[in-house]
Amino acid sequence: MSVSLSGNVAIVSGGGRGLGRAYALDLARHGAKVVVADNGCDLTGRGDDPAPAEEVAAAIKAAGGEAIAACEDVGSDEGAYNTIRRAVDTWGRVDAIVCNAGMLRDAALHNLNETDWDAVLRTHLKGCYALMHHAWPVFRQQAYGRVVLATSSAGLYGNFGQSNYGAAKAGMVGLMNVAKLEGAKYNVMVNIIAPLAATRMTMSLMSEERQALTRPELVAPAVTYLASPQCLESGIIIEAGGGAFNRCSFVKTPGVTVDPASAPDASWFEANWAAITDLADAVPMWDIARTRAAHDAAVASGAPSARTAI
Repeated sequence: MSVSLSGNVAIVSGGGRGLGRAYALDLARHGAKVVVADNGCDLTGRGDDPAPAEEVAAAIKAAGGEAIAACEDVGSDEGAYNTIRRAVDTWGRVDAIVCNAGMLRDAALHNLNETDWDAVLRTHLKGCYALMHHAWPVFRQQAYGRVVLATSSAGLYGNFGQSNYGAAKAGMVGLMNVAKLEGAKYNVMVNIIAPLAATRMTMSLMSEERQALTRPELVAPAVTYLASPQCLESGIIIEAGGGAFNRCSFVKTPGVTVDPASAPDASWFEANWAAITDLADAVPMWDIARTRAAHDAAVASGAPSARTAI
C-alpha cells in the first residue's frame, strides 16, 4: 500500500527550517495540507521572524499543494491553541502533528542557569504537550490522529553539556508512552523520530562531506510514514539519518526474584548484579504491566488493547 495523506491536515512545528522544512515539504508531496508552524526564532530561542514559515508555505503552494504559515510560539499554551485553531478554521480538522520545534542553550550542568533550563524544556517538551493537549479533543472527535515527537540521541543516550536538552528530549519518551495508551481507543498513534541531520544545530560539528550525507530530506520518509493513515503502530522510537533507519527501545530484563520474607540486603544485591542486569532475554514493554509482544498479540486477536480512556 502506498503512503498517502491526501485530504489530511498536518501541522509541523519548527517547520520553517532544517528538518521541519523537509518534513513539511514531504508531507505536502504526499497530499497533506500543511500548517507550517514556526515563529522564526534564532538558535537560542530568541527573536521572531515570520519569513521562514511563510517561505515554506509559499513553496508548497507553488508546487500545487495547500499550506498556511502559523508564526506562533508553540511553547506557550496560547500559541499552541492558536496554531491548532488555524488548522481547524482553515480546513475543518487536524490529522497529524509533528512536534519538531527546537532550540539550544548548552552548558555543563554546574554552569547551567535556571533560565536556560526552563527555556529549553519550554520549547521542546512543553511545546509537545501544548500542541497535543489542544489537538486531542479534535482527535477524539474524529476518532483519528497521528503524532510524531522529535527526540534526540542526547535524550536517549546522553551528550555532554546538554542536560536541559537531553532531559526535554527524554521527557518526550514518557509523554509518548502515556499518550499512546490514552489515544489507543480513538485510533491516535503516537510515535517518536530521533533524527540525525545537518541543520543549523549541527552543521558546525560536521564536515561538508558529512553534511551532504546527512541531509534532512533523508529523515523525512520516516516522519511522513509515521504521520500517515498507513501507520498503525504506536509507541515506537525510530532513529533516522544518513540513509540509516532503526528502532530504539527501552527494555526490561527478567531480573531476579527473591522471597520478600528473606529480607535481602545490599550485599545480596551486589552478588546478583550480573543476573539482574543481564540483557540477554530483555523485552520491550507496552505499559507498566504488559510486554509489547502481549499487546501486539491482543491487537491481532481483536481483544481490547488499552485501558478505557479517561
